[in-house]
Amino acid sequence: MWISKINLINFRNYENEKIELNKNLNIFYGENAQGKTNIIEGIFLCSMGKSFRAKKDIEMIQLGKENANIEVFYEKCDRCGKIKIDLYNKKNIYLNGIKLKKLSELLGTINVVIFTPDDINILKGGPQNRRRFLDIMISQLKPNYMYNLNLYLKTIEQRNNYLRQIREEKKAEVLLDIWDEKLIEYAEKIYNYRKEFINKIQEKIIKIHKEITDNKEEIKIEYKTDCENKEKYYKLLKERRKLDIIKGYTTKGIHRDDFSIYINDRDLSTYGSQGQHRTAILSLKMSELDIIHDEIGEYPILLLDDFMSELDEKRRRHLLEKIENIQVIITCTDKIKLENKNVLIYNVKDGKVKKENQEF
Repeated sequence: MWISKINLINFRNYENEKIELNKNLNIFYGENAQGKTNIIEGIFLCSMGKSFRAKKDIEMIQLGKENANIEVFYEKCDRCGKIKIDLYNKKNIYLNGIKLKKLSELLGTINVVIFTPDDINILKGGPQNRRRFLDIMISQLKPNYMYNLNLYLKTIEQRNNYLRQIREEKKAEVLLDIWDEKLIEYAEKIYNYRKEFINKIQEKIIKIHKEITDNKEEIKIEYKTDCENKEKYYKLLKERRKLDIIKGYTTKGIHRDDFSIYINDRDLSTYGSQGQHRTAILSLKMSELDIIHDEIGEYPILLLDDFMSELDEKRRRHLLEKIENIQVIITCTDKIKLENKNVLIYNVKDGKVKKENQEF
């Protein structure tokens, strides 16, 4: 799986830029705020239908313009195609010229794994960061997961609205049973997906982490949820109904799930050093690469947004050893010397991309 070309029109600081890529390594270097990350964002947008950094689509439209357009041309082992996204009053997504009705129809068309400096917050930040990591990985492989997750979140919103109506307008509590039944139905499906993939991560990450740490560290991942089965979640919703009404929102559910990582049986979030956090996130992302390969028979496209600077020489070398036969798109402030690699190098300046020869 690889991307052969990207076209960006009125996207961020790109007015009209056409970028051709190769199957292996593609390095975009330049000073900060020149547009390197915007290229990564455009690719991610065409994979997931959403940005990894913009909260609103309008943020991605060039200042002073009414709309933006992103095109990605891709090739897979069994087919090739084009994804086009138009950003205007609303977002329209096209796959091979056909307008998609649902985001789930896009997911899995091209698979990506992304590294950014902010990824350290997957482990150091709040549970929402870890849930988002799982959501991105699983939805690429199982589009029905995102469909069920969206139904669950919509039901949570409706239940929360009704909780406030009970509190403020004295509506009948018994009608909460309708929302509870739906929540339980969707939560069970989401739990099963997440549990399956946590188990797959655990299988991969043990070996990967031992290799990176020269067998000095053993890593373990533990899924934390209150929704292992329908009966437990039903009981929990009943027990917390009065509290939910007082607070005006649903205090327990799959939307509160989390996972913890342990290094040598010690909780990483409490006892881990900065280096251990970096090694753990590298192991986690490399596990993601292998899981996607196992699921679809191809490696995903690897997006490294200024991440190489976050790694020391040993971790960087280990990563590079793992990315043979993978298309990698790297952004950095300085040129990276990669010997014996098929690499294209581009300089990015003021929203313009210029291809250079591989000479150092």
